[in-house]
Amino acid sequence: MEVLRYCLWSWFSLSNLMTMLFLSLFSSPSVLGATVIPFKLNALCKFCDVLPSSCNSTGICSSQCNITSICVHPDEVCVAIWRTYGQNMTEETICHDPSIPLYGVSLDDYNNSQCQMKQYKQLGPDAYMCSCKEDECNDQLIFTPDILNPTKIGDISVILVTLIPLLLTVVIVSFFYIYWVNYSSKFKSKPKSLCPGHDFCDRQAIISDMDQSENSTALANCINHNTELLPIQLDTIVGKGRFAEVYRAKLKQKPTDNVPFQTVAVKIFPLEEYTSWKSELEIFSDAELRHENILQFLTAEEHRSKHQLWLITAFHHIGNLQEFLRNNLITWKQLHRLCLSLARGVAHLHSDITLCGRPKVSVAHRDLKSSNVLVKDDLTCCLCDFGLSLRLNHTLSTEELANSGQVGTARYMAPEVLESRMNLENIESFKQTDVYSMALVLWEITSRCTAIGEVKEYELPFGKLRDHPCVESMKDSVIRDRERPEIPSSWTEHLGIKSLCGTIQECWDLDPEARLTANCVVERLSDLQDLNFDSVSSSLEDKIQNI
Repeated sequence: MEVLRYCLWSWFSLSNLMTMLFLSLFSSPSVLGATVIPFKLNALCKFCDVLPSSCNSTGICSSQCNITSICVHPDEVCVAIWRTYGQNMTEETICHDPSIPLYGVSLDDYNNSQCQMKQYKQLGPDAYMCSCKEDECNDQLIFTPDILNPTKIGDISVILVTLIPLLLTVVIVSFFYIYWVNYSSKFKSKPKSLCPGHDFCDRQAIISDMDQSENSTALANCINHNTELLPIQLDTIVGKGRFAEVYRAKLKQKPTDNVPFQTVAVKIFPLEEYTSWKSELEIFSDAELRHENILQFLTAEEHRSKHQLWLITAFHHIGNLQEFLRNNLITWKQLHRLCLSLARGVAHLHSDITLCGRPKVSVAHRDLKSSNVLVKDDLTCCLCDFGLSLRLNHTLSTEELANSGQVGTARYMAPEVLESRMNLENIESFKQTDVYSMALVLWEITSRCTAIGEVKEYELPFGKLRDHPCVESMKDSVIRDRERPEIPSSWTEHLGIKSLCGTIQECWDLDPEARLTANCVVERLSDLQDLNFDSVSSSLEDKIQNI
């Protein structure tokens, strides 16, 4: 009899114990009378750069983003943004902390399980945004109220708790097993290039399909430290510089993917150029550098057996801006788009804070020229080649700044760089040299616009000089003779070009302190948004009527 009593008591105790375990898993952490901190994964969200969209702001449509990322911070939620620019429609899917405004808008719907699109006039005349908490919930953009009302897990748990202890025990064990299998498989599905333990790699981790388009987005800002290198097949060489060669390449995909490979760019340094490779990697490794007008970095690899160091980035098939301008004429709208995106890239590089309000280290490019700017499929620019760039950390001493040397391409060097007379007491002076170089690139873009009238053959700034002028030749032209690229009077017959030329002239001023900031250039170009001239009008009155 005592044995039977003992067995019944043991079975009852086990049932109670399993009940408490279930409550601890599926109920409030305070149910057991103690503080319990459950394990929680960061959200899984679709995370793509700005992509073309086929949505028309009605019904339900897919984000068309093939990249899923683990959000960096536990408080971040999934966000989708849909905009129209004339007849073009774009979408952006990201992770974001709802406590921080996004593009000046506070997220107030992030507790939703689905991405219900809401119109925000402050984002543009026809812009929608949504936020939600469920995994990959920003994959479906819902422009109409969702009529579905799925049963909540809390309701299921209440029903299960009312069952008899024996059935409860079976259900608990089953759920625990499913929970363990599900999350174990998610951890196993992470690629080997996630680089755990490297803080600069925490920006985003790609765990699913990658976009096969040539205008691809970022993977993860980290170096691949694994012995097994990524399955990359080099294709053709597309560029060659002082320190490295750039190849178009194919990144092979998993057999289960719909596409066999993703097109990427691989910049290959010889082993003896380790310093240049490392310098560019350190710039790219800053997660806050990510911007639509900065080349998207994928990862880096060391191929010691081949005496090579690789940087793997997104690939843009149009090529660099110099090649594009040499082979194409552009309209006023295209001119404005190229110039504004270039200025935005430089402004983000120079800024010490991101658009989301997070602090970042400002960077001086120091070799800004048209061949170091890539043109994306939507005819916007993105900056590349950061081998000579300098992180403008306020802890840098004057001696460290002086030791950075006279770097860059002589044709695009600012006067103070040519004379080695920069103000090293003020790190803003490094940004001012970038603004001078940017002005020359803006002039190059303008010289190929049909809105200026007769368009001449493409030429570099100071085209009368030989292909690779030395520093002394540039000093004679830029400082002694005060020369700048010619701005013909015909250019000023177009209101938009006239305003842009005024901005260019202020940016290449001999006095660095008199130059505009990149952010000011962005503001001025943004003010020209409504000037949609495609050709030169016959008179000023005609132009005014067309505004």
